[in-house]
Amino acid sequence: MTGNWTLRVAGSAGLALALALVVAGCATPNSAPTSDSASASASTTLTSSPRPTGTSTAVPIEGQCDTSKLTGTIGKGGGGAAGSVEVTIVLTNNGSTECSLQGWPGVSFVGDNNGTQLGKPADFDRSTPHPTVVLQPGGTAQAPLRITQALNYPEADCKPKPADGFRVYPPGSTESLFIADADVTACTTDTVSLLQVGALVGS
Repeated sequence: MTGNWTLRVAGSAGLALALALVVAGCATPNSAPTSDSASASASTTLTSSPRPTGTSTAVPIEGQCDTSKLTGTIGKGGGGAAGSVEVTIVLTNNGSTECSLQGWPGVSFVGDNNGTQLGKPADFDRSTPHPTVVLQPGGTAQAPLRITQALNYPEADCKPKPADGFRVYPPGSTESLFIADADVTACTTDTVSLLQVGALVGS
């Protein structure tokens, strides 16, 4: 009798231990991704931002310029309406072969010295021509960028903040480049749009 009871207890203890190990084994995969996912999300937030929608080319065109071989600068624009200024985004092909761009670049203010997007991305001025621009090595393409002054809006609506410059996505690209400009102020809310960009043209 004692022997049988001992076996039952041992069997029950073994079963309980096995179940505990199974539960622990199942719990570990479910808990680990939670931490990893949070880390990945934080990393993504700090290092990149979503591609602005509405680009004329959802996928790269034939001979698309590699973003890593482009540099950007801010050039003089054609003036601007009351309460706004117009500058020019200039993209230069630093590669050794020709490449092409077509459409509207995605543009947004960035700040905090780490590329954090400030406010809404630029609206596209679709009234502008958008030909395919072929850039020879050293060649440039340019797009007009109208910047409405943040002081046009009540501070509570705009929540103005000095920007470091602009994040620019060439049309059809998911990679961006940074153009420094310390003389611009962004609205940090999602209710005010300060930027409007035209399509790239040859220069």
